[in-house]
Amino acid sequence: MKSRSTDDGNSEIFLLAQLASCVSVFSFLVYLRHNEILLYGDAIAHINIARRIFDSRTPGLLQLGTVWLPLPHLLMVPFLVSNWLWQTGIGGSIPSMIAYILGVVGIFRLVRGALTEGAVAGLGARLAAWGAAIIYGANPNLIYIQATAMTESLYLALFVWALVYFMEFTRAVGDSDRSRKASSLLLKCGWCVAGACLTRYDGWFLGGVLFVAALAVVFRARTSSDLSRGLKISFVKFALIMAAMPVLWLAYNAIVYRNALEFANGPYSAKAIEQKTAAPEMPGHPGSDDLPVAASYFLKAAELTVLPNNWHRIWLLLLIAGTVAILVSQRQLWALLLLWTPLPFYVLSVAYGGVPMFLPPWWPFSIYNARYGLQLLPAFAVFIPLCGYFAARIFPDLKIKVAIAFSVLLLAGTSYALAWRNQPILFREAWINSRSKNAIEEQLASLLEHLPHDSNYLMYLGSHVGAMEHAGIPLSHVINEGNHRPWEKPRDPNGLWEKALANPEQYVQYVIAFKGDDVDAQVNKKPLASFLILHVEGQPPVTIYRIASQSRDQM
Repeated sequence: MKSRSTDDGNSEIFLLAQLASCVSVFSFLVYLRHNEILLYGDAIAHINIARRIFDSRTPGLLQLGTVWLPLPHLLMVPFLVSNWLWQTGIGGSIPSMIAYILGVVGIFRLVRGALTEGAVAGLGARLAAWGAAIIYGANPNLIYIQATAMTESLYLALFVWALVYFMEFTRAVGDSDRSRKASSLLLKCGWCVAGACLTRYDGWFLGGVLFVAALAVVFRARTSSDLSRGLKISFVKFALIMAAMPVLWLAYNAIVYRNALEFANGPYSAKAIEQKTAAPEMPGHPGSDDLPVAASYFLKAAELTVLPNNWHRIWLLLLIAGTVAILVSQRQLWALLLLWTPLPFYVLSVAYGGVPMFLPPWWPFSIYNARYGLQLLPAFAVFIPLCGYFAARIFPDLKIKVAIAFSVLLLAGTSYALAWRNQPILFREAWINSRSKNAIEEQLASLLEHLPHDSNYLMYLGSHVGAMEHAGIPLSHVINEGNHRPWEKPRDPNGLWEKALANPEQYVQYVIAFKGDDVDAQVNKKPLASFLILHVEGQPPVTIYRIASQSRDQM
């Protein structure tokens, strides 16, 4: 029979999940109504990578590509079978929304579990857990991101739940009554990290950190010889589960691309893209080869995701205060310090990984990759309520305790109200960077809708696949760079892509070339006749060619 405290805890989680679901669905509907869930170019790309797995001239898992990890795309596939869910982008948002709900519940469980002493969670622990869930779930930037097909919401949920199980594992190891559960909790943590490893490369770094942390816990555990042996076996399984995912991805790259590190040093990697797009007057981005500057940019991005003005320093100060409190007097909560894991990963990525980050307050005064700062949101959500919890324990007066709790909620409420008033920075990033790109895709889509529905096209989809999505043209009607056997380098003479570039008249009725892209540079233009040229400010001109031998009746 379940205890009353367990039932109360489950009812709180159920209520929280319902509230998070309402926030998720309502915000999604608002953004959908205003056509704002497909502002991020990466969101459109994620959706169409998933769609190409079954909708392509060469369908299959090779359409997953190399740079982005596969789990988000695989989760989207069932929802993108519907053409309507594909065209609207809804199919890509559904996994992200589900992950948002799981993340909110995970933050609640993490804090409540960390502060629970004995079998029953006290009022203070429950209030701190609710405060953490509110700070996490009510964040305007997360609310926008979870309505899109971006991967942040999914990764954060896996990150949070990995720490939930790891925290419970550390407590179970030290509790003789629960030590037999420790192995199961460690394996659950491993599976969450495995999912994270297949979602974002942050997960690889997280896996390494948790490996070291779990190793220390296992070999310091004071248990019977039988339990100790079982715990060590579970640790080996935990390590193998986590390691299997990066190894799987490295093997996939080695087999398909003949380069295990294709995602890191190939032509579509972050470093390669930066080299192609860097201006001569700015060969590197801020923080490149400079750890202190890289750290300052990441922390500034994290601050801007919670508050858009100079008062955001108070968030960082409280975050540091909560960390110091654990280091000084609450060492049993040391596992919560793993919430800082994104900091070293992104600092190293900005400094040495070719990952640029531009923020409005600092040179060059633009917005790009500000969303990486969202990875520190779980730390803000956990440590700030912990500061209030620790402070309230110092004062016996109930009024002071209530005032402290109110102050934490007031800080979050005021910060988020200002963020909504100024528009969340991640929404602004998406909107500013997508205006001209979305404009040319929408105009191109409107033109393509007037062409015969059974037409076939030759087009480089990497930059403007949204045009086909908006027009509702099946990707199986478009010969593109994905119709190429990637292990054949540098060219595949027998590949469909290369054949169509050499003899487009044999495969398609129309060719779409953006100035400077692979089609424009490599297609045989002799059998082509220029049909229309489209110009949009801020984007290269696009030319629609038809096969010259077609009669005008086919136009």
